[in-house]
Amino acid sequence: MNEVLNFLTENMISIYLLVFTIFLGFELISKVPTVLHTPLMSGANAISGIVLIGSIFFMRECDPQDTFSLVIGSVAIIMAFINVIGGFAVTDRMLNLFKKKK
Repeated sequence: MNEVLNFLTENMISIYLLVFTIFLGFELISKVPTVLHTPLMSGANAISGIVLIGSIFFMRECDPQDTFSLVIGSVAIIMAFINVIGGFAVTDRMLNLFKKKK
């Protein structure tokens, strides 16, 4: 039990950050109407790019022995990267709808 308490006290900021970002992401996504999801994907790419940069800085500042912070940072990098790539794919597909056909 002491190990769990030590783990929680050492990583309290990372846990708060994780919980805060989960709630913030859920609130932001749930307030957007369905019609606007595709056009807003371009803006989401910029936000995901910021998350990607922030997670890289987070991993640079954490202790190499702190596996929890390294795992959280790695998950943030992977998910932000997937979101950026998916956003560019959706934006490209949306822009192709407006091109004139031959």
